[in-house]
Amino acid sequence: MGELTNQAVAILLVSLRIVPTIAFASPFTLMRVPPTVRVLLAIALSAWLVVGHPAQSTHADFWAHGLFLTALGELLMGIGLALALQLAFAALLTAGRAIDIQAGFGLAVLVDPATRTQVPLVGTLFAYAAGAVFFATNGPADLLAIWSASLEHVPLGTSPIGSDVTLLTAYISAVFTMAFGLGGLIMLVLFMADLAIAFMSRTLPQMNVMLLGFQVKAMATLAILPFAISLSGALFLRMIRYALENTLAIA
Repeated sequence: MGELTNQAVAILLVSLRIVPTIAFASPFTLMRVPPTVRVLLAIALSAWLVVGHPAQSTHADFWAHGLFLTALGELLMGIGLALALQLAFAALLTAGRAIDIQAGFGLAVLVDPATRTQVPLVGTLFAYAAGAVFFATNGPADLLAIWSASLEHVPLGTSPIGSDVTLLTAYISAVFTMAFGLGGLIMLVLFMADLAIAFMSRTLPQMNVMLLGFQVKAMATLAILPFAISLSGALFLRMIRYALENTLAIA
């Protein structure tokens, strides 16, 4: 009976490492999956990890520091594991917001039903493209491998509080650089459109520059956006791989 109790408690503790990613981190929030299904999936994956790592889970002395402190440490570990993916997709949304403002789509925001927040139009397209790359490649398998490796490197009851801030800042700088690199082609086209409209305004002062500028830049964005996304497949993949590779480092 004691062994079954330890195993059940270990499954619930390991689920605290998985739930933050499945429930709150992209790309899982892009799918409209009921919360009950997410919780059951997290518990099922936790049971699989506990069975596969008995020495690091069921045999771990997670009662030594108190169950509450152990659960708190595991939850913080799960938040850290979810942070890498969340920051990567947040960088894509930020880059999309910058493009929306330049193209005149600043007021055309969408509402994310999962988080109930307003998201940019172009940034949402970037996020869904990155999510498609994540699920089309080995993203889910790599994420399972990361959760498994986290149990090997940090067994239950030994989760550290805090991490190296320099690694986190370096990671944020890298993902935002890659995110703005994805929108570099669109930003270049919009900059050239601004230059062309500025030259036309000098030769045709009677022209309504603001009205024409919004129309030209909106059409240019819609025309170049499919090509920019299709040509950035390798960069999307690199960004997802970089996020997964640094998950354990910043947790």
